[in-house]
This record gives sequence, C-alpha cells and structure tokens, in this order.
Amino acid sequence: MCGAGRVQSSASFGHAGRQKDGASRKGIHPGLFYTMFALLLGANALTATGLLMAPDIARLMNGQNELVIEAYEDRLAQMRTEIDRLQSRNYAQAGDINLQLQDLAQQQDMLLEQHQLVKALVDKADQLGITATRDMPSPASNASIAPSGNPDIAQTAAALARMLDETQLAMADIAQTASTRTAGIAAEMARLGIALDLPEAGLNGMGGPLLDAVDGATPSPMIEDANAVMDALMRYKAARDGLDAAPVHMPITGTYRQSSSFGNRKDPFTGRVAFHSGIDFAAARGTTVFSAADGVVSFVGTRSGYGKVVEVSHPNGLVTRYGHLSAQLAHEGQSVHTGTPIARVGSTGRSTGPHLHFEIRRNDQAINPKPFLDAGKRLVALLG
Repeated sequence: MCGAGRVQSSASFGHAGRQKDGASRKGIHPGLFYTMFALLLGANALTATGLLMAPDIARLMNGQNELVIEAYEDRLAQMRTEIDRLQSRNYAQAGDINLQLQDLAQQQDMLLEQHQLVKALVDKADQLGITATRDMPSPASNASIAPSGNPDIAQTAAALARMLDETQLAMADIAQTASTRTAGIAAEMARLGIALDLPEAGLNGMGGPLLDAVDGATPSPMIEDANAVMDALMRYKAARDGLDAAPVHMPITGTYRQSSSFGNRKDPFTGRVAFHSGIDFAAARGTTVFSAADGVVSFVGTRSGYGKVVEVSHPNGLVTRYGHLSAQLAHEGQSVHTGTPIARVGSTGRSTGPHLHFEIRRNDQAINPKPFLDAGKRLVALLG
C-alpha cells in the first residue's frame, strides 16, 4: 500500500509539473508579444527624434526661439527658391504664362530700384532750384487684371515700359534744364569778364583688367542716364556758386530811383563835367542796403568824398563799395551773402541828399555797374 502510494504520488507530481510547463507556455500570447515589440520600436523612434531635435529643443528652452524660427524660415526660403527654379524650368519648357509674369516681376523690381535713384536726383535738383516739368512716374504695382480675372500680360508689360520711358524723360528734362541754365550763367559771366570754374563735362574715366564677359552682368542704361544728370547738376551748382559771388543783384529794394549813372556827368557842386565812379540810387534815409553778392566785408569806415562806406570783397576779385551811408551794419571780416543787410542809406560825405552810391571795382579801378545789374535781371528771368 505504501509502495503503491509512493508511485501514485510520484505520478501525480510528474503530471502536475507537466501541467505547469503547459500553463507557462500558454501564458505568452502572440498579440501581447507584438504589442510589446511595437512599443519598444516606438520608444526607440522617439528617443532618436529627441536626439535629433535636441539642439532646437535646447535653444527653445534657452529662450532662443527667434533664432530657431529664423533658421526654419531660411530653410523654407531655400525650398521656395528651389521650387521656383524648378517651376521656371517647367514654365520655360511649356511656355506657361507664369514665366512671363515672373520676368515682368523682375523688371518691376529693377525699375523700383532705379526709381529710388532717380528720386534722389530729383531731390538734388530741387535743392538747386530745378523742378522737373514732367512728373515722376509712380512706382506702384503695374499688374493689370483682364476681364477673365487673369493677369493681363500685355497691359502689364506696357505699364512697365511706360514707367521706364517716363523716368528717362524726367531725367533728361532735369539734365536739359541744368545744362541750359549753366550755359546761360556762363555766357552772362563771360560778358562781365568773370571766368567760371566749372567741372569738365562728361568725365568718363574708367579702367580695369580685361576679363571675359559674364552673363547677367550688363549694366543698366539708366545708370548712364543718372550719371549724365549728376554731371549736369554738378556743373550747374558750380555755375550757381560763381553767380552768387558776382555783384549782379540790386543792393537796394523798395521805393527808389536812379539819380545818377556811371561815367561823365555834370557835377552837382561845381557844375562842370566830372567823372562819376558808380550809380546813385535816391532813397529815403535809413533804407536798408544789401550786399550785391557773396563775399567778405573788407572795409568799414569813411573815405574822402564818400562819407561812411562799407566795402565787400568777392571771390572773383571784384570789390563792391557802398557810400554816403547813415549807418554801417556790417563789420570787417564778416562773411556776407547776397541780400545780407550791411548798411543804411544816408547823405554823408560829398552828397546833396539821401542816396546810395553803388560802385564796383576791379584791380582798384571803378567799372560800370550797369552791365552787372542788367545781367542780374536777365538771370532772374532765366532761373525763375
């Protein structure tokens, strides 16, 4: 009984062990296995992504998100550029309308840049008193829309061409006005014996090594036009500077009359013929006397026969003398400009009544002021 019992117990134990092995093998379900495997792969992928993005995440954590955004925008811009390049190739092959629009857009961008250059020239001309008779074209968008809703290529191209033509005409108008005025000033100054120091026209010095031509590096003709305008404006400015130093402006304004001219006349005191070295302007005592040109006050005092005097020396070697004054407002060494108040009308010296004696001297010799004042009137009409 005991032996039989042991055998049965052994058998029961062996059977229970096999039942446990079977239960263990049946416990790992295939679905659970694949799920665990997928989770493992996902974790690995997230880890890899985290490692790849670690620099950006670090930057964001450090508050440098703007730099990251800029970097991303740069990447996007590069992508757009590449896409546009590819599309351009496709359009060129297919003759698509978008390629024409792209070319027009590039032309418009170029014109916008040129417009800024021309605007700067117009502003410079305006500072010199030259106003273009033609209005500057507007740099606004020139794209036109056809009734179908699609961009009208022909009208857009025409608008761009018109803008270019108007810009060139505006520049040509400025250059022509500046050149005409420069020639007029030079002619008047030549009649007065004043030589203007003008820059040479058309200075086109250039040089450099001889290199092969490069595609797309042809300069715009508008640059040459702009250089021509600037050349004309520089010459005009030099002419204006020379004009400002010439005593061609009236030294007195308001109510006055010319009471005596330059040259021989009947002397008011002796009654005999005598030489008069200037022009007299009869005016009320205290009337303001102005400098007839830019210069430096070289003398303030009295001279025999002139009474109280102010003299101004000008850069061209001329000297203007203002005599018979009641008051001297300027002082020696003072820089004055055309129209600067320098004295007041009086009757000091050898005088019969209040008047201004205006005299121009060259090489310490009196010369006739009338041609200077007449030239001034013509130049006022020329320069507006």
